[in-house]
Amino acid sequence: MASDGSDRRFSSAVKIVIAGGFGVGKTTLVGSVSEVPPLRTEELITTASSGVDDLEGVETKSTTTVALDFGRITINPELILYLFGTPGQHRFWFMWDELSRGALGAVVLADTRRLDTCFPAVDFFERRRLPFIVAVNCFDDAHRYGTEEVRGALDLDPHVPILLCDARARDSTKQVLTALMHHVMTAARLAETH
Repeated sequence: MASDGSDRRFSSAVKIVIAGGFGVGKTTLVGSVSEVPPLRTEELITTASSGVDDLEGVETKSTTTVALDFGRITINPELILYLFGTPGQHRFWFMWDELSRGALGAVVLADTRRLDTCFPAVDFFERRRLPFIVAVNCFDDAHRYGTEEVRGALDLDPHVPILLCDARARDSTKQVLTALMHHVMTAARLAETH
């Protein structure tokens, strides 16, 4: 077949899941890095959620994701990441199975003020053997812990990368996604050798 001389490259689209507890910054993370206006399914928190949703530590939060957040970032001409942020409230966890289907990897976003809220996400991805990293969102008013302190508190395997990040900052979020892609590639190479 003759070539017309043009350099035709094909992009790979990769699905990434951003998960974690309620109010840890998933919507913010997706929005900070998306090159397209992010799709958000946020609704106002109403009195109907009283007694159902745990607002401890996030009492000033006025909205919640009820289905998903979606964004896209082009890493290079051959790699496009599609980001799917999960809802954090327990009553919407049924969405996680669908949002994770076909994902290459995941970011578990953690808040050290409420570290227990990321346990369900860690358990979810460990059970499904989906490569994931933990990104600790460093809120301004939160005590700063080292990554190994977080690893111990979450009882994570040594191979799970942990990063400190600022979900509001595009460069910080890009570093998280880059670390996830390196982890995914390392996990794939290890799987090939075993």
